[in-house]
Amino acid sequence: MDLLADYRRATMFFEAGDPTGAARLLEPIVEAEPGNSSVRQLLARAYFQSAQLSRAEEQLRELVDRDPSDHYAHHVLGRTLERLNRYHDALRHLRIAAAMHSTNDDYATALRRVESRVSGGR
Repeated sequence: MDLLADYRRATMFFEAGDPTGAARLLEPIVEAEPGNSSVRQLLARAYFQSAQLSRAEEQLRELVDRDPSDHYAHHVLGRTLERLNRYHDALRHLRIAAAMHSTNDDYATALRRVESRVSGGR
């Protein structure tokens, strides 16, 4: 198995709008290289994009557990939990991401959206 070639192919699938195809290629790579955060992050994004949200959550929690300072993993985990309608859980991760990277408009927008949901739109 040529992991680098498979990773490159997975990236092409992902960028071409086929996150399911990307995930199929990435799963064995994560299995072979569980400590490779870049591959795990792309797998999490592929799961997120293909609405395999429980699988995305699992990968993202692993990333956050390994590196609590990974603002992007916190953001995508928050977005995943938001899509699962787990707004209170999402809020924690979105707040962390926004605090770590306060200039990111996407982070701020997601945080405001979920804060509004949690507060009942007030």
